Amino acid sequence: MKTFITDHFLLQSDLARELYHHHASQEPILDYHCHLPPQEVAEDKQFRNLYEIWLAGDHYKWRAMRANGISEKYCTGDASDYEKFCAWARTVPKTVRNPLYHWTHLELKRFFGIDELLDESTAPRIWEEANEKLASPEMSARGILQKNRVKVVCTTDDPVDLLEHHQKLRSETGSSTKMYPTFRPDKALAIESPEAFNEWVSALETVSGIRCETFDRFLDALRQRHDFFHSLGGRLSDHGLERCSFEPCTLEEAAQIYKSVQGGEVPDEISVEKYKTFLMVFFGRLDAAKGWTKQLHLGAQRNNNTRMFRSVGPDTGFDSINDLPQACTLAGYLDLLDQTDELPKTILYNLNPAQNYVFGTMIGNFQDGRTPGKMQLGSGWWHLDQKEGMEWQLNALSNLGLLSRFVGMLTDSRSFLSFSRHEYFRRILCDLLARDAIKGELPSDLKLLGNLVRDISYRNASRYFGFEV
Repeated sequence: MKTFITDHFLLQSDLARELYHHHASQEPILDYHCHLPPQEVAEDKQFRNLYEIWLAGDHYKWRAMRANGISEKYCTGDASDYEKFCAWARTVPKTVRNPLYHWTHLELKRFFGIDELLDESTAPRIWEEANEKLASPEMSARGILQKNRVKVVCTTDDPVDLLEHHQKLRSETGSSTKMYPTFRPDKALAIESPEAFNEWVSALETVSGIRCETFDRFLDALRQRHDFFHSLGGRLSDHGLERCSFEPCTLEEAAQIYKSVQGGEVPDEISVEKYKTFLMVFFGRLDAAKGWTKQLHLGAQRNNNTRMFRSVGPDTGFDSINDLPQACTLAGYLDLLDQTDELPKTILYNLNPAQNYVFGTMIGNFQDGRTPGKMQLGSGWWHLDQKEGMEWQLNALSNLGLLSRFVGMLTDSRSFLSFSRHEYFRRILCDLLARDAIKGELPSDLKLLGNLVRDISYRNASRYFGFEV
């Protein structure tokens, strides 16, 4: 049976189709946040089979498979690549109305030209056809970027990463895609476990060449790495936090906490809050001084299943939405930076849909009247990067801020096949605007609406981040 992924997928009116096909789809992609391995881009990896490019490391699919009664052997276990693919194929028909059903068939059609539903009966044929196409040069890592007209892709990188793959790609000429690093110093904050923290500090010493025996020298090493990221075109930082910390802290206090953790002492809760607040302000000032954009991914509750965490480790599909209060500490943190006019451009990603309006009003508190859209309500993230979650985010931003200044969608993915999420988002955006126009809530003005979708699809992000394209 043919798939439902037609030219009019998700586009319920002639106006929606006009906006998508003649405006949104014409724009290239600026993917400013993803988790693609830089090495695979630099080396232009050719993928050996459909499992490797599509299923390996995909905790979205693992969650669905477990819910379908599929053994862990076929998720993170030792089953063969083909066996794992077949287990996924058995699960796909059970994912109806889950976004995975949309993404699966959209990706099969866009990347492999496969126009049939995936299930247990079609799995062998789809496996063979997809693997044959994966062997072609246009399906290498860089081939996929070029095929999808990806102008910029920003990876997510630890300050201790050498960034040798970014350097390699930067030294080459003729690439149609620019790859830039994103500074994600989460491990610099993780003093709750002194042993792991001190091990990370040792790695920082090695890569920076700076002995971090004092807190001042530790800050020097972090500043040096921030400078290095900038030299390679990096213009973004990123922090994955349950919530922002806000417990004002002096340099002397932070230095004392750092010293005690160096000695193996587990800090108390207040010390952790003070230290994290100080460092996050430090990072914010570094970003502001260089004109960077700070990304705050807030609201995840990670590693909830102790048994499975011990068995298969983190980032394997056992994370969920947190319901911690966000407003007070987030406002306090942003205000600390703003008091000295050192608040950088900032994107707030909210994972709890109940707090969309909290975040939507928060960005309005710190717009500065100089930088259009300086404060951004980030696109639907993780559990919310699906049709309903995207519409919730678009509605909250529209009601509380300026949708016209939104920097748009990203993949936030480890898979090269996830670039179709940009298409998914653009179709949802065009249909949403068209519905409003048909109801008489917006003018049916193709110039107005066409420019709006072009801006959100690409042009706003290009202006906002200031990358070399």
